[in-house]
Amino acid sequence: IVNFARVLKQHGVEIISTGGTLKALRDSGIEATSVEDLTGVGSMFDGRVKTLHPPMMGGILARPDNPSDREQMREHGIGSFELVIVNLYPFSKAADDPDATLADAIELIDVGGPSMIRAAAKNHATVAVVCDPTDYATVIDELNTHDGQTSLLTRSRLAAKAFSITAAYDAKIASHLMSR
Repeated sequence: IVNFARVLKQHGVEIISTGGTLKALRDSGIEATSVEDLTGVGSMFDGRVKTLHPPMMGGILARPDNPSDREQMREHGIGSFELVIVNLYPFSKAADDPDATLADAIELIDVGGPSMIRAAAKNHATVAVVCDPTDYATVIDELNTHDGQTSLLTRSRLAAKAFSITAAYDAKIASHLMSR
């Protein structure tokens, strides 16, 4: 993610991040804004609530070409996102560990990540969503080829993959909970 972030910064991308990724970026000298600074609200409930706030979700779901959306963005001070990158909590790690408790597994159920992924995928007309690190190179190539932008075709493909990834993630959770 650090190398990917360096390329994003070369294209003038403002990076907003949480937790461990934010620390890794800052430790590597990459300027990034914390979600807390964007939302004005700190992480709550042991980190369970960080990203599910209007400045985040509204910025992902807003349609910049829709006059009503633009007016509401202005009214509420919400900027738009053009790229959402999420690496989901490793639920499978706990689910596949015979020594992990149900509580361990439950704490690795990502809520905000899938919500942001689904929101970005829904809005792929203007937002690119990346939830598989193997797609970083594709996005970098797009940014380099299209003057810092991604094509609709790439955004569509990334959206389809995103829905596939969140479906598999949810299926793994459901399977694990049913097997208990």
